[in-house]
Amino acid sequence: MSRRTTPLPSWLPLDPYVLALLGTVGLAALLPASGAAADLAEGASTAAIALLFFLYGARLSTREALDGLRHWRLHLTVLGATFLVFPLFGLAARGLVPAVLTPALYSGFLFLCLVPSTIQSSIAFTSIARGNVPAAICAGSFSSLAGIVLTPLLAAALLGGDAGGFSADSLARIVLQLLVPFVAGQLLRPWVGGFLARRRKVLGYVDRGSILLVVYTAFSQGMVAGIWHQVTPARLGLLLAVEAVLLAVMLALTWYGARRLGFGREDRIAVQFAGSKKSLAAGLPMASVLFGAHASLAVLPLMLFHQMQLMVCAVIAKRRSRDPEEPAADRGTAEEAERATAVPGPA
Repeated sequence: MSRRTTPLPSWLPLDPYVLALLGTVGLAALLPASGAAADLAEGASTAAIALLFFLYGARLSTREALDGLRHWRLHLTVLGATFLVFPLFGLAARGLVPAVLTPALYSGFLFLCLVPSTIQSSIAFTSIARGNVPAAICAGSFSSLAGIVLTPLLAAALLGGDAGGFSADSLARIVLQLLVPFVAGQLLRPWVGGFLARRRKVLGYVDRGSILLVVYTAFSQGMVAGIWHQVTPARLGLLLAVEAVLLAVMLALTWYGARRLGFGREDRIAVQFAGSKKSLAAGLPMASVLFGAHASLAVLPLMLFHQMQLMVCAVIAKRRSRDPEEPAADRGTAEEAERATAVPGPA
């Protein structure tokens, strides 16, 4: 994986990709796939999900991930925020049903709390804020890898029937559509990794196009089933308010919690940006597999949270970039603490 990042603007009123997602939702609302077209779209969506996870596996550098194990305290902190603290807040939000969130929106909100962290935006924001970019790369990669297993297991345990349960059929779908393509990508990486790296820009369009297809299929199914009658503008406003509180709390916990754990400034930045965000790219395909025809409502909270985290984190990253340099004594203390607990890496 390349360590070069493209700086993001200090303010993102609306991410262009989110505009494309919204356009896809609008297309599904006006021209939903039904009948034979729906079967074709579902088959194409299944193939797109498999392709996405194959590319994730083929582009994940195993050597880079192993090297990153030396910073294991940071990675455990990010994983704890992503797969422990977030789900706990998601469970606590159950008290908001039905006064604030409908049961369907709550299921989507809880699912949002279960998906892995982002990779690209975590790296970009960490770079802008002058943080530990290599740590952000590894933390995002570990989170995505762990999410392939942990997100379906957590969804089965916490969502139960809302996510289709954890039957033998759902397990087979998860293995075949997510895990097998990912493992195949890792195994074929020595032969295809260089080819994919040279065509990173083109494959970026493939990634995004695949996700748009998944969104169109999910929202078409929702339109045909009539589930969108369950959502009102007032409910959407309340959902946005709840998500704003969640994001603010996680940003504060990851920053000040990392400070209490003794991390230096650069590491705290990586923890904050990798530990407070959720991956739309990973969450959408997983929701399609886990929720089936109800995936459209399940991914709505994640889509809204994705745009919100981009806007807020862009502002925070720009402000962090103007922070004064950390005193050498404080930086040395943090580095010594990290070295004292580090796992020896390969020679």
